[in-house]
Amino acid sequence: MSSTGVLVLRLAGPLQSWGASARFTRRTTESAPTKSGVIGLLASAAGIERGDDENLAPLAALRFGVRIDQPGTRVRDFHTAHHGGTGASMPLSERFYLADAVFVAAVEGDQALLAGLHDALRAPVYLPYLGRRSCPPSEPVDLALYEDTTLENALTNVPWQASAWHRRRHRTPQSLTVLRERAGNEPAELADVLRDQPVSFDAAHRRHALRTVVTTAVPTPVPAGGGSPQGPHDPFADLDALENESA
Repeated sequence: MSSTGVLVLRLAGPLQSWGASARFTRRTTESAPTKSGVIGLLASAAGIERGDDENLAPLAALRFGVRIDQPGTRVRDFHTAHHGGTGASMPLSERFYLADAVFVAAVEGDQALLAGLHDALRAPVYLPYLGRRSCPPSEPVDLALYEDTTLENALTNVPWQASAWHRRRHRTPQSLTVLRERAGNEPAELADVLRDQPVSFDAAHRRHALRTVVTTAVPTPVPAGGGSPQGPHDPFADLDALENESA
């Protein structure tokens, strides 16, 4: 029997967009990566075609969670387009993005399956993007593959992935928000419901089912690269040091 592991991704880039729903000309984004978007990223890296529901199913069955390490800023853009056949102008559309955000996403499941996906991320058949093709990652997305652990442990202990400039500019948060699928022994009433469980990515009949999402908080771990999270800024610390030198 194969062991269970967790594959962890770092999702960071100038722009990201993780839509769970779209109505007419308004394309919104969730505040964190969706399961549909991340499973789509993994399926693309593995070379699974859009209409291949049979090979998509094992990936969709993985348990998913995401940690918000750097929330980013929501921005809005306007898009114009023309019909490919007639050249007629299409309606003006609004599209929303997350700018300068960083997330730790993780999937839990069969270790052998995750090992194959980890290899695929290092040599992807189709290049990964962060929700939309116009949103490339700023660096490789594969972060780590852990054996014999749980989704909760990985999202608690993986080093804080916020950008260096973000850590310099902002105080270290006391905790980070985690959005993860409900474990089998957790009460259903504690979970929210989101329609982003992928069933089929076929362009002719995309289908998504409901899944349950639990929101928790974990203590901010040590930042990536070592050291300890920066404590609250003391504006008088430098003045105290100068007084001690002159004394």
